[in-house]
Amino acid sequence: MSSRMAGTGFAATKTVLPGVSAIWNQYMTDHPRRVTRHNIDLVSTGGTAKAIAAAGLKVTDVSELTGFPEMMDGRVKTLHPKVHGGLLAIRDNAEHAQAMKSHGIAPIDLLVVNLYPFEATVDKGAGFEECIENIDIGGPAMIRAAAKNHDDVAVVVEAEDYQAVLDELAAHQGATTLTLRRRLAAKAYARTAAYDAAISNWFAGELKTEAPDFRAFGGRLIQALRYGENPHQTAAFYRTPDKRPGVATARQLQGKELSYNNINDTDAAYECLAEFDAKRTAACVIVKHANPCGVAEGADLVSAYRKALACDSTSAYGGIVALNRTLDAEAARAITEIFTEVIIAPEATEEAIAIISARKNLRLLLASALPDPRAIGLTAKTVAGGLLVQSRDNASVDTMTLKVATKRAPTDAELRDLKFAFRVAKHVKSNTIVYAKDLATVGIGAGQMSRVDSARIAARKAQDAAAELKLTVPLTKGSAVASDAFFPFADGMLACIEAGATAVIQPGGSVRDDEVIKAADEHGIAMVFTGIRHFRH
Repeated sequence: MSSRMAGTGFAATKTVLPGVSAIWNQYMTDHPRRVTRHNIDLVSTGGTAKAIAAAGLKVTDVSELTGFPEMMDGRVKTLHPKVHGGLLAIRDNAEHAQAMKSHGIAPIDLLVVNLYPFEATVDKGAGFEECIENIDIGGPAMIRAAAKNHDDVAVVVEAEDYQAVLDELAAHQGATTLTLRRRLAAKAYARTAAYDAAISNWFAGELKTEAPDFRAFGGRLIQALRYGENPHQTAAFYRTPDKRPGVATARQLQGKELSYNNINDTDAAYECLAEFDAKRTAACVIVKHANPCGVAEGADLVSAYRKALACDSTSAYGGIVALNRTLDAEAARAITEIFTEVIIAPEATEEAIAIISARKNLRLLLASALPDPRAIGLTAKTVAGGLLVQSRDNASVDTMTLKVATKRAPTDAELRDLKFAFRVAKHVKSNTIVYAKDLATVGIGAGQMSRVDSARIAARKAQDAAAELKLTVPLTKGSAVASDAFFPFADGMLACIEAGATAVIQPGGSVRDDEVIKAADEHGIAMVFTGIRHFRH
């Protein structure tokens, strides 16, 4: 197995954050000693050099190496042939060796770089100029140079890899193996790619460029998953720079490792839940296969959960439960009455946590906050040979101008349920029909090729729920109904009326709107248009 270094050159280090300097203070009081045992000299910049020196170790400031001081507010310090020559020179290439000798360039065999904290600077809401100043130039240049020359150079871009390098130095008399160097090089390029993606997407947002000529996304591994959507597929979960509260940022308190489908479904549940302001009402969303199967508002979480469960208790088995307030003991007891895969909430009481802990496989996630349903952002999905990118659907029924299209206007109670149903319809796969009554879903039809079929399936589910609850009539009688897109013909709406709906909310905009409105008027139905469609595929 190939090994390089063995005390042949410098370990160059670089840092820029006070926080990172503290990390280096911790590591450099012991780990550089372990490095210098192998006759490797240390070269560093600014804050890191001071931290190393404070630990009592000999370190050469990069300005001594290059013969140039750091200048232009630190923008120029490592962009120099003595740095890049030391990184890029192929050690067993005679021409390279002669150039190094002629120009006094020493080899740099280990590079450690902590990039300027651009992502963190954007995340804290810094102004344009501060973000620009936190775009690292020298760091990525050195990383890419070292990674290209990984036959001779080891490059480290995060603290998690320090120990692996130190272990190899100890095991191989001050050398590293080619296997490790290649692994580190691959990570290095991925890190700079994610870094540049964050910068380019930030720029696109600042410039309000909706379709930049190049679009890149990057993320940091959260966990490698056991498998993907199906057992024969591989999968992994990555965190992007977007700090939107949800499954990617939540703390898992207990339960089995999340699966690919768990993550996808939990995200769907929490995004739907975000439509319900916790200051206004308690709310619960139950999701199965990325579709809500029950959604409700209530005076408290347990009543919201029981109303949501009543919509489709069969589908709720093995589902995901999302709550918009701190999970309390009463709600925890109710949820654990049936098999549930995941519970996600902003927080949980100690008593609720203890109750959940009795179900060792039940995952409990605490996300600290709810995502903002009106926040801008991007979503992306792959297609063969391409990437579809769009802005997040952040339209809210609360800010829509609702137009009464029929002779009869909805009552206050109907209007309340219409808005509720349209909030839910936004998060159900198209074609979508959602029946709601008393701020709870009572029938949901999802993902059908025909809107009529969605209406009929939702009505049939309501009949099944009525039988389960021992009701004489399904709760769709006297309900409000939402459609995610317009009714192209009157038949879809008539199916809703047949199920018992008395009020309809839909975007409108069909060439046959007049036909649909006429049918509604003939049945004494109230109908409002939103002017906004909520397709979801």
